[in-house]
Amino acid sequence: MTALQDSRSGNPGPAAATKRYRGPGIRRKAIGPRLKYGLTIAAFLIPSALPLLFFTIIPMFSALWISLNQWNLVGPMKWVGLGNYSKLISDPGTQGAFLHTVYYIVGYLPLVYIGGLAIALALNSRIKGRSMMRGLYFLPVVTSWIVVALVWRWLLNPSTGIVNWLLGLIGVAGAGWWTDPAWSMPSIIVASAWKDLGFVMVILLAGLQAIPEDLYEAATVDGAGRWRRLFSITLPMLSPSTFFVIVLSLINGFQVFDQVYAMTGGGPNNSSQVVVQQIYDLTFRYGRAGEASALSWLLFLFILVITLIQVRGQKKWVHYA
Repeated sequence: MTALQDSRSGNPGPAAATKRYRGPGIRRKAIGPRLKYGLTIAAFLIPSALPLLFFTIIPMFSALWISLNQWNLVGPMKWVGLGNYSKLISDPGTQGAFLHTVYYIVGYLPLVYIGGLAIALALNSRIKGRSMMRGLYFLPVVTSWIVVALVWRWLLNPSTGIVNWLLGLIGVAGAGWWTDPAWSMPSIIVASAWKDLGFVMVILLAGLQAIPEDLYEAATVDGAGRWRRLFSITLPMLSPSTFFVIVLSLINGFQVFDQVYAMTGGGPNNSSQVVVQQIYDLTFRYGRAGEASALSWLLFLFILVITLIQVRGQKKWVHYA
C-alpha cells in the first residue's frame, strides 16, 4: 500500500531508490576496466611516442614554420610566406637535384631488386652452406654507410682502383667513375645496390619460403618449365614482398644522402647533387635554413604522393594469399 501510494504521489519507492543507488556503481564498474586498459596501452606507447613526438613530429612542424621565413640560423627570422617555395620551384638547381634523385632511383631499384631476387632464389634451394652465405650477403647491410662509401670510392678510383685494373686485364679502358660527371651517379648506384642486396634478399627469401611447394609440384606435373614456374607462380605469389621492397626502396631512394656525401659530395660539377644533399648545403654551407626547410617539405610531399599512388595501384597487381 505504501509503494502504491508513493507511486501515485510521484515519490520514488524503495525499488526505484535501490536502482538509482546501484546505477553509478554499475557505471564505475564499466568504466574502470576501460580506463585500466587505456592506461596500460598508454604505458606501453609512451616510451616510443615521446621520442617520436620530440624528434620527429615537433621538428617537422618547426621546419614548416621555418620554411615560411628567411633565416640564417643566427639572426632573427623574416617572414616571406610562400616565397621560399616559389623560389625553389623555379630554381634550376632544385630541378636538377630532383632529376638526379630520380635518375638514381631508376638505376638503383631494378638493379637491387633483380640482384636480390637472384640471390634469394639461389639461397632458397638446397645448397651446402646456405646459412653462412645468407649471413655473408647480409653483412654489408649492417656495415656503416661511410665505410662502404669509402671502400667503393677506393675500388672505383680511376688511377689506382681495382675495378679499372681488372678491366685493363681484359683490354677494356676504365671509366673515370666518381671523378667523371657522366659516371658519378652510376658509381653511387653500384655502391648502393651492393650494400642493399642483402636486405632485399632477406625480404624476398621470406616471401619465397611462404609459397606452398604443392603449387610447384602441380606445375611440374603439368609440364611447366623453370621460367614458366617463375613467371606464373613465383612472381605472382611474391608480389606482397615485392610491393614492400619497392615502397621502402623508393622512400629510401628519395632520401639518398650518405653515399653521395662520402663519395662525391654532390660533384663533380653538381652531376650527383641530390635533394637531401642540397638541403644540407643550403642549411650548413649557405645559411639559408628557410629554403632548406621548404625543400624538405617539398620532398616530403613528393614522397607522400608517390607512396599513395603505389598504395592505390597495388590492388591491380599485388595478390595476397
